[in-house]
Amino acid sequence: MNNAFFSEEHQLFRESLRDFLQKEVVPHLDKWEESGTIERFIWSKMGEMGYFGLTYPEKYGGLELDTFYTVIFLEELQRINSGGFAAAMWAHAYLAMTHLNAEGSEKIKEQYLAPSITGEKIGCLCITEPFGGSDVAGMRSTALLEGDHYVLNGSKTFITNGVYSDYLVVAAKTDPEKGNKGMSIFVVDRNTEGISATKLNKLGWRASDTGEIAFSDVKIPVSNLMGEENKGFQYIMQHFALERLIMGVNAHARAEYALEYTLDYMAERKAFGKTLDRFQALRHDVAEMSSEVEVIKTFNYNVAKSLDQGEYVVKEASMSKLMATKIADEVIYKCLQMLGGYGYMEDYPLARMFRDSRLGPIGGGTSEILKEIIAKMVIDKKEYKPAAK
Repeated sequence: MNNAFFSEEHQLFRESLRDFLQKEVVPHLDKWEESGTIERFIWSKMGEMGYFGLTYPEKYGGLELDTFYTVIFLEELQRINSGGFAAAMWAHAYLAMTHLNAEGSEKIKEQYLAPSITGEKIGCLCITEPFGGSDVAGMRSTALLEGDHYVLNGSKTFITNGVYSDYLVVAAKTDPEKGNKGMSIFVVDRNTEGISATKLNKLGWRASDTGEIAFSDVKIPVSNLMGEENKGFQYIMQHFALERLIMGVNAHARAEYALEYTLDYMAERKAFGKTLDRFQALRHDVAEMSSEVEVIKTFNYNVAKSLDQGEYVVKEASMSKLMATKIADEVIYKCLQMLGGYGYMEDYPLARMFRDSRLGPIGGGTSEILKEIIAKMVIDKKEYKPAAK
């Protein structure tokens, strides 16, 4: 079935990436999970292999490949069982860098996008605020124009790569009286005076640095404005579809990996004289879970195909994230149960996966918010349109 989406070249890429991750990343994961810090050398290696530039223009060092290379990138990152490492990589490549590529000037692309593709510079996207959560329009951070620079004040929270990144893509209101129509996007150097970051202690995703960031009279050159002033909200909405699809793909991939691991365990583990995969109740649970994962995976592939063809998939991507993260949580919960006491042990992969998966229905827009967005489109016939070029 997957032959409809993946070519032989895609499969060769998957094998190469899987081999790279096993050799270069997996030996370090436990250390990074413990320390909460991903060492810089791996960013450079990822960049050297071209993994950050899969979809970006050749002009800046990218490969200009189709969306299914990104799908493979996301799926394989989930198979090494560190939601934090995976998040750090895709938040850099598909949150921060997406804005650089779409809204950044030529100068910004040369200064930030090109070294992001090589792994020389790490980026983060700063939208969520302590008092805003999923309410992007309600953000309080301001960037007010004073002469040849903007002065940024405010705070952001739950920012992946928020502590150790080299630059920040920041959303702030340049005309607060206009509400969401007065929001703009900037790129800001980490070493700019007035920026401070605090590392947050999380339930899962422990390898990634998630930060709360404060901006106090931070001076941003006018040239660091990305796109048009006061169009920031449109830009953010434009790219949310990609973020939601990313989290949907992540979810089906980790659920699939959890099932694979659990099936191997069940084939070896014996109880009452037979292996666990011979018990009808467990077999039927596996049948149901496998069906759910296969359905959401195929849906995600179809959404990815539509996105690759330039379609605006905000409804479908929202459905992807809503359903895939829900199914992944349920599947991983049941898989952990099937391992019994061993599932609760940190020496087995399900414990970490269980913790990491729980962020799925929360990050990038909670399931509750997504339900209302989908309801508006399905019931109220609301149409979300892409930002005007």
